[in-house]
Amino acid sequence: MDHTKTKIVSTIGPASEAEDKIRELVKAGVSIFRLNTSHDKEEVHKKRIETIRKVSAELKTTVGVLVDLQGPKIRVGNLKEPKQLENGQIVKLKPSIEEEEGFIPVDYFGIVEDVAKGDRILLDDGKLELRVVSTHGTYLTAEVVHGGLLKKRKGLNIPGSTASLSAVTERDVHFIKFAVENNADYVALSFVRERDDILKAKQYIKDFGGNIPVVAKIEKPQAVKNLNAIITAADAVMVARGDLGIELSIEEVPIVQKQIVKEANAQRKGVIVATQMLESMIEQPLPTRAEASDVANAIIDGADAVMLSGETAMGAYPVEAVSMMTTIAGSLEKSKCLHLNHYVHSHEVYDLDSQAICSAIIQMLDAVEVSAIVAFTKTGYTARMLSKAKPSVPIIAFTHDQTVCNRLNLFWDVYPRVISEKKMKATDLLAKVDEILIKEKSLNAGDKVLITGGMSFISSKIGRTNFIKLHQIGATSTIYAKGE
Repeated sequence: MDHTKTKIVSTIGPASEAEDKIRELVKAGVSIFRLNTSHDKEEVHKKRIETIRKVSAELKTTVGVLVDLQGPKIRVGNLKEPKQLENGQIVKLKPSIEEEEGFIPVDYFGIVEDVAKGDRILLDDGKLELRVVSTHGTYLTAEVVHGGLLKKRKGLNIPGSTASLSAVTERDVHFIKFAVENNADYVALSFVRERDDILKAKQYIKDFGGNIPVVAKIEKPQAVKNLNAIITAADAVMVARGDLGIELSIEEVPIVQKQIVKEANAQRKGVIVATQMLESMIEQPLPTRAEASDVANAIIDGADAVMLSGETAMGAYPVEAVSMMTTIAGSLEKSKCLHLNHYVHSHEVYDLDSQAICSAIIQMLDAVEVSAIVAFTKTGYTARMLSKAKPSVPIIAFTHDQTVCNRLNLFWDVYPRVISEKKMKATDLLAKVDEILIKEKSLNAGDKVLITGGMSFISSKIGRTNFIKLHQIGATSTIYAKGE
């Protein structure tokens, strides 16, 4: 099978955008590439998508593309030169894109109205801290609590603030349109606060003629409070620990991470754990022991995917970082730390038949020795449900749709394949699957697999999961689960 059960999301940037580098990253284990629209122009991201698709086709593999929207991120404006802020210094902040004499520019024009005396202002992911002294109509004054070197376009957070920023900004709408036009596989929405933020993003996607799944990035205290409703509305979630660790007390982050992963799995939604996973590898060829443990614990928590940000976007060792993550995940997956074959019924009560089929498959794994589960799926639903049970054998998902194939790359131990033939007889379909799996050396003749899906797959109609079959690869006949 391809690489590890755990999927790896890699952020593309200057260090990794070259075609040969993307090829190396895919070979090292990347399942999904993330485009961070906080940086770079549309044409840069378009070129990256084209390169990803080209490399994927050449390697005859499947790689997903996630367009990550900037969201209402507040940033320091364009400083003429970096500023050294000293503890105890009084500074003035003013809503502006460009620097004015005596002021630090901030690109959020409602900042003066949204803060009060005593509020904390964190800069550059919390490396610098200010405390508001007073507001003066068009600007505010603050005392430097923890100083340091402030550079242009660094992030600004106001912990506890309910800033009146829309979750979907004008820039985000532009990149949603871009994502639809360039057939992105996922769109990630930043700084989600409530269910309606997700619905708003989905409406924009629909308005532009798309049907792209939305990943909700959980990085605000309000999102944690509204977690259940947000996950229900979203298609997947990301534990965005960078801003989450600024907005919440840092000691709360591990607890909240586990809470998010648990709820996402209960709702059968994909879940990515992100930020600072192998941070030291931006500059060093090896991670710290703590970072290796962090990656492993995210997988034990139940994450489908783990993500690299600066490590692959701008780091000195992008391929090594992916290889290291693959090694850590692979080692863990061979151990006895993971709780496999554990089916928990979903909150999705609308499809109890499919849930019953998937639950039966997991129980059968304890009674029948098989090498894999083969899932025929139109929308990816069957494979996603099975993935959430963490079966002890891989899930090979066959679909007619390349986009569905790309999207399934997010899910734990799912290996998607496109089968172009439609409206085949059941026996011909099984023979074709045997041919594909033997040819690519995923399985050998004589191996047994559990096959599931909907009979509608054969007729090219959308339908529910409604059969299980025990099949021997390469055999001229099949053994039915019900004993036929």
